[in-house]
Amino acid sequence: MSLSAALWAENADLARAALAHPFVTGLGEGTLPRERFAGYVAQDTFFLESFARAYALGAAHSTDRAGLDAFADLLAGVREELRLHVSYAARWDIDLDRVEPLPATLAYTDFLLATAFRGDTALTCAAMVPCMRLYAFLGQSLAPAVAGAGDYAEWVTTYADAAFEALAGTLERLLDTAPERTDVRRAYRRAMQLEVGFFDAAWSAS
Repeated sequence: MSLSAALWAENADLARAALAHPFVTGLGEGTLPRERFAGYVAQDTFFLESFARAYALGAAHSTDRAGLDAFADLLAGVREELRLHVSYAARWDIDLDRVEPLPATLAYTDFLLATAFRGDTALTCAAMVPCMRLYAFLGQSLAPAVAGAGDYAEWVTTYADAAFEALAGTLERLLDTAPERTDVRRAYRRAMQLEVGFFDAAWSAS
């Protein structure tokens, strides 16, 4: 079993918790209150901008052409996600220029950037793979009933798409070149916990 597959299996409890989260089930069923989704879009835009910076740091610290190319491709993928968020903001009158990050958002972005600044590619990948793999998992899990997602169908189809799966696979292959280390496993677990915490905050925010 590859390292990325082993880490995903080890953290299946958190993946299940995310899939069963009322925020995520509300997306899949089209019942999520719009104000909660609007708050999520604003927070996730702030998060994705930090995610993009972490990819840029990963590229800067890459020691070979393969890593540089992979991080460049992944950075382009984040730009596509940000375009989706901008389109939601335009349709639903969400002001993305005045986002006040919630503590859960800052906890995640601070963790990502602090990890990426260290310049350890294995740790950077371990901190970033969970977001990509989890969202691919959520999109693919919700896709069979996407017709019932209503206003959130575009969110589901974006993360269920083969192109997003390919990006997740690109980052996982980078992780798979790393040796198995306790700090790598710990970083992966922490990122998964922060993902669930992000949904918790999006659900409870007024």
